[in-house]
Amino acid sequence: MTVPDPGRILDSLDPEQREVASAPLGPMAVLAGAGTGKTRAITSRIAYGVASGAYSARQVLAVTFTARAAGEMRTRLRGLGVQGVQARTFHSAALRQLQYFWPQAVGGAPPSVVAQKVPAIAEAAGRLRLGLDRTALRDVAAEVEWAKVSMLTPQTYAARARREGRAVADLDATAVSRLMETYHEVCAERHVIDFEDVLLLTVGVLAEHEAVAAQVREQYRHFVVDEYQDVNPLQQKLLDLWLGPRADLCVVGDPAQSIYSFTGASAEHLLTFATRHEGTRTVRLVRNYRSTPQVVGLANLVLGGAGQAPSRRGAGTLVAQRRDGPTPVLTSYADDEAEAEGVAAGVAAALADGVAASEIAVLFRTNGQSQVLESALSRAGIPYLVRGGERFFSRPEVRSALVLLRGAVRGDDGSAPLGELVRDVLAGAGWSPSPPDGGAARERWESLQALAVLADQLATQSPAARLGDLVVELDRRAQEQHAPTVEGITLASLHAAKGLEWDAVFLVGCSEGLLPITLADTPERVEEERRLLYVGVTRARDRLTISWAQARSPGARSTRSVSRFLAPAADVLGPDAGAGGVTGGRRTRRRPSPRAPRPCRTCGTALSTAQERKIGRCSSCPATYDEETFEALRQWRSTTAIEASVPAYVVFTDATLIAIAETEPPDLVALQQISGVGARKLEKYGPDVLRILDRHRPSGD
Repeated sequence: MTVPDPGRILDSLDPEQREVASAPLGPMAVLAGAGTGKTRAITSRIAYGVASGAYSARQVLAVTFTARAAGEMRTRLRGLGVQGVQARTFHSAALRQLQYFWPQAVGGAPPSVVAQKVPAIAEAAGRLRLGLDRTALRDVAAEVEWAKVSMLTPQTYAARARREGRAVADLDATAVSRLMETYHEVCAERHVIDFEDVLLLTVGVLAEHEAVAAQVREQYRHFVVDEYQDVNPLQQKLLDLWLGPRADLCVVGDPAQSIYSFTGASAEHLLTFATRHEGTRTVRLVRNYRSTPQVVGLANLVLGGAGQAPSRRGAGTLVAQRRDGPTPVLTSYADDEAEAEGVAAGVAAALADGVAASEIAVLFRTNGQSQVLESALSRAGIPYLVRGGERFFSRPEVRSALVLLRGAVRGDDGSAPLGELVRDVLAGAGWSPSPPDGGAARERWESLQALAVLADQLATQSPAARLGDLVVELDRRAQEQHAPTVEGITLASLHAAKGLEWDAVFLVGCSEGLLPITLADTPERVEEERRLLYVGVTRARDRLTISWAQARSPGARSTRSVSRFLAPAADVLGPDAGAGGVTGGRRTRRRPSPRAPRPCRTCGTALSTAQERKIGRCSSCPATYDEETFEALRQWRSTTAIEASVPAYVVFTDATLIAIAETEPPDLVALQQISGVGARKLEKYGPDVLRILDRHRPSGD
């Protein structure tokens, strides 16, 4: 295999990336902001190390957190001419080693790895005569994971849980501890382990068998860890054992994207790396290549100023490298349903502007927010994919609730209000008047609460509606949501969206109680919520639309306020952004003021419809474009659409074409100011449009 030229590897890098790549040996901490090309920097570092002879490709272990990220790293390395580097997740690398060394260190066949803990936890709960439903079992499973990555045993768990005030499935700490112990017994009897055990057992083998540790360290002499801000204590312990006394470790991460503390992750490992590894070279990547200056500027404001803002600790201020794009927009709505309809309309407009469905995402804080969005998108005929969670009508609690509601139809004698009757039925599926504190139980409650709210809305719209009508309505909604998803937009929680990016992003639910979520009851948790919003903002390349609703249900009292995290961006998003938050220890309740209407360019009358605002002229005023110019543009659009096998409106809508003909923009900058002319369309169609306009301008212009 031909060894790549070291110089060529460095040629395409910016100065900071080159600093990372050109120093392949020794400890290094790379503080890489969102969209700054960290994967390019670290893969170039590995490739340069191999090309310069600093180490062999087979001596490198690159570790990340997802199989997708590991695959991307391998692809990048192949593109740089390097093969043989092991790029794996923590669990994949540990499992490979555990299976190889198990016969030598333990003897016999290694245990099987189970994909789900819940069945074994259910058996353990049965042995202890604990009546736990599916939601409680999921919460216990999450607690088992947290305990293991925190390196707690069933014997040491209870004291830590009491100290931190952890509450799981209405069980006290002693009961959870006993349940964990019994769960371990069940797994041992079945000769199975879970994913956290893979790491724990690998740590145990390496710590207790020096010969095994020496063999691993001989194989891997250089380590790279991506997303290092997400490392938990167990992963850090494994990394320390892999490394041994050597110093060839490069860690890459962004403290501003540390959003997984609930799993035991901590950015402290990244922030204190230099103090634990003498001679560490620290490099900051701050040049953002992903997003427009407008998006980057908003992200910097959301995270906090360049001073001592808690969420900016260790994080650099991003510097945009792309040319200008549209300004991010903040929109308020009367209620969640209106917000969902507005988002669906915005998505439809983006699709009409030529943005691919796969390049559009709608992001939210909790999975319970997706139902109303799914419904609005389905009504608009927009296909979508749900990432990181099940579709609303596929969730176990929703399916169970539908069974109960169908069974209760015959017993509906009309004596109770529909909303009250539905809540009585949903109580059998786990609904309660007050939401649980958090975890899977809260997500389940949100799903059931959404069904209750739908019942209220149906009763408001049709006072005579009964339970049978609600079931018919739910069946219709479920059927509508079976839309094709090959080229759908993405619906995802903010946590599930981390590591991804889209051309257009809609951030919904940016109100107090959702961002930050009510459960964020300490300053540290509030700052993590701020970082979560920062992650959402930095997913957008070109277009960013932020929205919030003043009330949950149509007709309900407006009790919400805009998220406090948007207040620093009031100069960008408008004064509405500063209307919420917390003042004097109490949440403010201001209703956003309406925006000033846009006037007609001909008569000055306020424009009332979206099409009028797009054209810039009210419908009662005569057209001001040259007929010959407009016909030339229409003919060009028709020919272009036929050649591309797309409808004419996909090229430009009539309203956009009229606006172009009336304003006659002289250059690309002016053309991009017209509504409906995004960056992609500007690049694709801009020169043709300007040539047509130039041909039809009167001589002398």
